[in-house]
Amino acid sequence: MNARALLLLGLWPFAAGAQGFAGLGADTEGYAVPQPGTAFAFPRDHGAHPDYRIEWWYVTANLSAEDGTPYGLQWTLFRSALAPGGAPDAQVWMAHAAVTTPDRHFVTERLARGGTGQAGVVADPFEAWIDEWRMAGPNLQAATLTAQGPDFGYDMQLTAQGPIVLQGDRGYSVKSEDGQASNYYSQPFFAIRGTLHLPEAEVEVSGTAWLDREWSSQPLADRQVGWDWFSLSFESGDKLMGFRLRADQGEPFTAATWIAADGTPTPFPNGAFAAEPGDRSEVADREVPTTWHVTLPDRGLDVTVQALNPQAWMATSVPYWEGPVAVTGSHDGVGYLEMTGY
Repeated sequence: MNARALLLLGLWPFAAGAQGFAGLGADTEGYAVPQPGTAFAFPRDHGAHPDYRIEWWYVTANLSAEDGTPYGLQWTLFRSALAPGGAPDAQVWMAHAAVTTPDRHFVTERLARGGTGQAGVVADPFEAWIDEWRMAGPNLQAATLTAQGPDFGYDMQLTAQGPIVLQGDRGYSVKSEDGQASNYYSQPFFAIRGTLHLPEAEVEVSGTAWLDREWSSQPLADRQVGWDWFSLSFESGDKLMGFRLRADQGEPFTAATWIAADGTPTPFPNGAFAAEPGDRSEVADREVPTTWHVTLPDRGLDVTVQALNPQAWMATSVPYWEGPVAVTGSHDGVGYLEMTGY
């Protein structure tokens, strides 16, 4: 996403399972396009934006059990329009759920067609669902989060402990030198607690969670082929969202937002944030960087980002890597990493 999960779903109707991600640079004719200066309004913008081609509701969480064992959790609902106009039956939905442990990675997927009631999002009171999976709560200040798969599940409670953060220029997040962009906001201040249902046991956990919301119709340039996205939470209370979008030629395009402990965002343009891959792991018959050197000199950030479990591969209709990470160096903390196009 992001470039962050910048809408894995946007590629799905065109070429599910493809190795390239240039389909996210498809033509926007007939669709709404993000514009700078657009005012966000809540709870309205917690809901769906069917005039745009692609959209997602994306939760990741860093968790600990009472014995200190770390876990990661993901809950994602994607919407994609098959044609302009916003008609319910022209929408398709895809959802991913995952739990990552130090030595295992559980993942499952759901698919649905719009206009049937099987999946959807209501802004007020907020509810996002596909089948029995739910994220629901008034204005997203507090919410329940549930998902079930063949061999795992979870029941969680989210409580916001800070403000919503607009990414980029007041929510207008530029993704390329050509000007492709998305509307993008986050709630990075959720406290989370609940139960993981794993094959070996029911595990009570607590920690922090991060919600990302993004919608666009052309979030990538046609030469961009994948991204590496970081959401990092530091022991100081500060946070960082940063991404690098890789092209088939030339340097990656980068952007970042430094989020102070009180929620004040400071956006950084292309080139200010850097993420350099380090050690690679063999994952799903490919080499994937699972250690990174991440810097943001303006904030004195110089850290190593290390995957909790290098095998956190999302073997879904559009495959990608996503999992929890540990952060050490100038700032210590935890976070999540997503990598696509490998």
